[in-house]
Amino acid sequence: MLENAAGIRRVVLACGTVDLRKGIDGLATIIGDRYGQNPFEKGTLFLFCEKRSDRCKGLLWMGTGFLLLYKRFEAGQLSWPRTTQEAAGLTEEQFQYLMMGLNPLEPKVREVKPKQIY
Repeated sequence: MLENAAGIRRVVLACGTVDLRKGIDGLATIIGDRYGQNPFEKGTLFLFCEKRSDRCKGLLWMGTGFLLLYKRFEAGQLSWPRTTQEAAGLTEEQFQYLMMGLNPLEPKVREVKPKQIY
């Protein structure tokens, strides 16, 4: 998948909420200022979520430039950690939990209600 193609070695979850209207420069600034991490760390994918919890953005330094990723979940919402303003490193298994819509730090299976079409 993407992890293999992009050379992702580490995934960092930006807990709390971030304004996803921000672009590469804004997200890189948040990584440095709010979380005290280096956005230019090659192979580190930084993930962000906003209040709606049905979409997330990722920022990855490729060595020659940034890759900006955007994912919208069609069914359900992410269970994103909101209680802390710290960045949390994720294991590969936790990253898979997140992509399934589960809280990677405290995965609990919950029922997803399908959207009703009128």
